[in-house]
Amino acid sequence: MDDLSNKRILIVDDEEAERALLAAYLKQHHCILYHAENGLDGVNKARAIRPDLILLDAQMPVCNGFDACKVIVSDPETQDIPVIFLSALNWPEQRIRGLLAGAVDYIDKPYDFNEVKLRLAIHLRGRKPVISDSAPSIQAKAPSLDSGADAPSTLQNILFHSARIHLLRSLASPPPMAELEKLTGTNSKHLNRAFKLCAGTTVYEYLREERMKEARVLLQQTSLPIQEIADQTGFSSGANFATAFRERFGVSPRELRRQQDNTNN
Repeated sequence: MDDLSNKRILIVDDEEAERALLAAYLKQHHCILYHAENGLDGVNKARAIRPDLILLDAQMPVCNGFDACKVIVSDPETQDIPVIFLSALNWPEQRIRGLLAGAVDYIDKPYDFNEVKLRLAIHLRGRKPVISDSAPSIQAKAPSLDSGADAPSTLQNILFHSARIHLLRSLASPPPMAELEKLTGTNSKHLNRAFKLCAGTTVYEYLREERMKEARVLLQQTSLPIQEIADQTGFSSGANFATAFRERFGVSPRELRRQQDNTNN
């Protein structure tokens, strides 16, 4: 039997894509999942559900993870529930702050899912499940990944949106494929299949189209120099940018801007 099977896990994270990605992995290991969107929501659901383990993001609005953790470990109803922090801020000071707040462990973002499974299994080993009468009603309100019978397509949708977030954070310097694989916990084959199903393109075709759309907006709505627009959208030279733009829109960047000026005048 899977070490995580039927374990009741509360995921507290304000980023929907992050919650969904982690939940998709844990559902494969037959965990029973609950979701909270901020620290205050997490504290309330921890009291109502009394899960076997809590995965708690450090940086959140309303109530951050550190304050929420202090409340959880000081409450007699929840103090025996292991809390593991999730954070992209993996500085030693952050780890110390999390441990001082009462957490038993720390998992860095982006996730290494083999590490996630190992750390959860260690802290859940020998732990008897806590049953709460309130749990079924809370679980019913939690978002479900299975919106239909085709669960793999749901996971592909999650992978698409998670990868898309990372790609669009910086069109000038998006993560290369190897890094994107680590950020989403999958490989290039699965990522490209997810993009094909969700957007009709490969990962890099999607990125190229987003760069072109952003460049067109900047050309039409700003007075930025064309070379600066090329830099902001990730092109190594103005000539490469002009060639790609003409191939996509049928006009050069200068011609588009000239047309825009004539329209405005």
